[in-house]
Amino acid sequence: MWCVVPAAGRGMRVGGEIPKQYLPIAGKPLLMHTLERVASHPRVTGLMLVLAPDDKHWSPITRVQGKPLRTAIGGEHRADSVLAGLGALVEHIDSAEFVLIHDAARPCVRHADITRLLELGIPGGGGLLATALSDTLKRADAENRVIATEPREARWRAQTPQMFRLGELIAALESCRRSGITATDEAMAMERTGARPLLVPGSGDNIKVTTQTDFALAEFMLERRET
Repeated sequence: MWCVVPAAGRGMRVGGEIPKQYLPIAGKPLLMHTLERVASHPRVTGLMLVLAPDDKHWSPITRVQGKPLRTAIGGEHRADSVLAGLGALVEHIDSAEFVLIHDAARPCVRHADITRLLELGIPGGGGLLATALSDTLKRADAENRVIATEPREARWRAQTPQMFRLGELIAALESCRRSGITATDEAMAMERTGARPLLVPGSGDNIKVTTQTDFALAEFMLERRET
């Protein structure tokens, strides 16, 4: 199974001149940790990495963990980059095959969670890793004052990988684009087609590295696994 990894963003919340996916964690760029983690799963057959048009930091390689790695050029939004990566896969795999999409900034995903997603999501027609919300959820006004406490039952935090059939996901993302809707994840695009993606329980340590604090946490978790 192929995995699309969108890495065309800059990660502005981290700051600095270097896009966050190229900042180091334990002596290696964040992006390489993610690519190696995903590629080392036995059921992943290849990676499609989506880069920014002006990316000057990527050092071209063609294989990761013995698996083929191809590249495509992304767009302004995540959905544009994912669509570009999927389009580049059309010539390599059948449109009915399932593909994974995984954030470049999630280097700590567990193999067991990917396996669970495949085992449950394929017969379920597609799905995504997610964690059930455990915190109390507040809604705020424009001044960040609480105006309501929201129910947390049946609320989940979406993670990646997300997994859908290649042709169906391309059609869903193209439909969003035509309607002027920016899908924040692949499941959102599929939901608009009437699909009901399966929520597959993932691990809380499958964090998305967004802030400087996240870098320290990710480094701690990666080093703990290695030891």
